[in-house]
Amino acid sequence: MSTRERSLRVLVERWLGRGAATHARVTRFSHSRRKLWRYVCVEAERPSGRLAIVFFRHDDGSWCVFPPEYKRPALNLMRAVA
Repeated sequence: MSTRERSLRVLVERWLGRGAATHARVTRFSHSRRKLWRYVCVEAERPSGRLAIVFFRHDDGSWCVFPPEYKRPALNLMRAVA
């Protein structure tokens, strides 16, 4: 079973605390196909100051605080059928 979270709201509550999703707001996001990564920046006011966390969307639909791995070109060799 995957440990990655698919719900951004649940992930924000996990990082900022229960009920924080109602006080947090999205300040930046990217959803362009040309961009390498899709991300959402969530900010919340804390007693110690403003906190911003960037969540990245991975190819499997999950949200994580680290960017997805860069897809590198791969060379595959096929064996000749005799």
